[in-house]
Amino acid sequence: MRLNRFLAAAGIASRRQADELIAQGRVTVNGRQCTDFHYQPAPGDHVKLDDKLIFPKTRVYLALNKPRGFVCTQRDPHATDTIFDLLPPRFSGLFYVGRLDAQSEGLLLLTNDGDFAQRLTHPRFEIEKEYEVNLDKPASPDLAERLLRGVVIDGKRASAARVRRISAKRLQIVLTQGLNRQIRRMLERFGFHAKRLRRIRIANLSLRDLPPGKWRQLSQQEVRNLTVASGAKN
Repeated sequence: MRLNRFLAAAGIASRRQADELIAQGRVTVNGRQCTDFHYQPAPGDHVKLDDKLIFPKTRVYLALNKPRGFVCTQRDPHATDTIFDLLPPRFSGLFYVGRLDAQSEGLLLLTNDGDFAQRLTHPRFEIEKEYEVNLDKPASPDLAERLLRGVVIDGKRASAARVRRISAKRLQIVLTQGLNRQIRRMLERFGFHAKRLRRIRIANLSLRDLPPGKWRQLSQQEVRNLTVASGAKN
């Protein structure tokens, strides 16, 4: 395992962030500064970040059904309800994988595995996220086509990968991008408002019958399935 992956596996940072820490000279191996991204720590090596010894952590993977009104943040003095209020204190050091805004709900993954988190969120891996959306008014006949064609948001082309009409005011939308509030902003461009937005699937993991506000640990098979879906070698 290369040094950047070692740091990610320890829950220190994502792999890209670990690369930056290594490049900044903040990582030492057995007392010597190591800026070699390809170095593979051996058993017994003492790896330190800012002179603090790093221990590989037991990897944790959680699925949470985020209720509406809870904020995806760890530290926000203005937030009254955060997703970490729904979890035991021992999980306070986890980071979420692909945030949901306060008014959105549904499937949210949390982990201390930085490499896993990066692969599920980086645009180049094109991980599917599926949402159920309730509109404020009946969808126009061409709305699905316009969502597939997309709009420019923050200088980037934002579009849906697939759209399915469930009823006059209800859609299923699949994204492979992860722009901030992407579905809401796309709909607003076309004169619609998302009254309810719920994520029901990430890659091959579905929300299923997990109640709102509840969490569960992912099975080893579910973690393997997500890893394979991201294109990583298991």
